[in-house]
Amino acid sequence: MGSTPFLELRRLGRRFMSGGRNLCVLEGIDLSIARGEFIAVLGPSGSGKSTLLALMAGLDRPSEGEVHLDGRRIDALSEDALALLRRHTIGFVFQSFQLLGNLTARENICLPLELLERRDAGERADALLDTVGLAERGHHYAAQLSGGEQQRVALARAFAARPPLLFADEPTGNLDSATGARVLDILTRLQRDEGTTLVLVTHDPAVAALADRRVHLRDGRIERLEERR
Repeated sequence: MGSTPFLELRRLGRRFMSGGRNLCVLEGIDLSIARGEFIAVLGPSGSGKSTLLALMAGLDRPSEGEVHLDGRRIDALSEDALALLRRHTIGFVFQSFQLLGNLTARENICLPLELLERRDAGERADALLDTVGLAERGHHYAAQLSGGEQQRVALARAFAARPPLLFADEPTGNLDSATGARVLDILTRLQRDEGTTLVLVTHDPAVAALADRRVHLRDGRIERLEERR
């Protein structure tokens, strides 16, 4: 990992109007993340974890502060420019899988590559299905897969275009402990092998212990930063 930040947050804040009140969800967030680093974001419910992830991924805009990705300020980009940036640079793994039910597992993985007009979409999808242990399940639809299998397809889809930056919001939250451990092993192995910068939200200390650093949020602020022991 280099010393120059790949992802940098500067005095980041997010406020919402709720019931006529100005609700502060995040305030004064300063954070620098190196290329290839694995960051775990922890904190109690309502501490701002998912909001922080959305701001970093360009899915939401801050009320104040700045988000810089690879030296480029992204929070001020147009919606079209942000959509293009996400397509080429950012992957996202949702807790609820977010697979398209009318597509097979293989077709779900192919989709981001086809949007990029990649000719190797099928070949890449097949390789990833093999990596996540679903080589024989590529022709099945989401409803025909277990929760753990759906999440593995979602991981393969997120890594399909080899995004340099990947976000994961509680990727094992809807899975039993054994299945979650397998999914987490695949996620961290793909992250390591692909050299991806990974930012993961979790409630699980065992998951967070695998990260290079842990960011603890409380009441919308960074309470403390921890290095892996």
